[in-house]
Amino acid sequence: MTVKMSIPEMQEFLDRVFPQMKGAFTILEVAPFRVKVRMRITDDDLRPGGTVSGPAMFTAVDCAYYIATLAMIGPEALAVTTSCHIDFMRRPAPTDLIAEARILKLGKVLSVGDVLVYSDGMAEPVAHANLTYSMPQKPSGIGVK
Repeated sequence: MTVKMSIPEMQEFLDRVFPQMKGAFTILEVAPFRVKVRMRITDDDLRPGGTVSGPAMFTAVDCAYYIATLAMIGPEALAVTTSCHIDFMRRPAPTDLIAEARILKLGKVLSVGDVLVYSDGMAEPVAHANLTYSMPQKPSGIGVK
């Protein structure tokens, strides 16, 4: 399979569909079944002790996997997370997050994969997540008037 959206197309789509996130993510790399994304971390994303909060790391994971799925299926705003499990492995630095998402199985209904999250400049991942996304089904026309 080939990638169905370029980085500029995906960036424009995300900015249009999720304007509240505009500027938060930069798509760094796209390849079949893989993406690498940078999430800009601000003071609002930090928790006491000067580390990135769990909800901010979830946002990085969820958005990176959404972008990976969009790259393969095209602009589909209604693809949604149906399952996410995150292991927080080490304390993240108060810097941008780098999320590397890969799709392990892309079916007609579900996209299943994982995401490794790194603090910018750290060699070891700070979190690992497994995700399942559900893709909206096209109406079959049966029963539609």
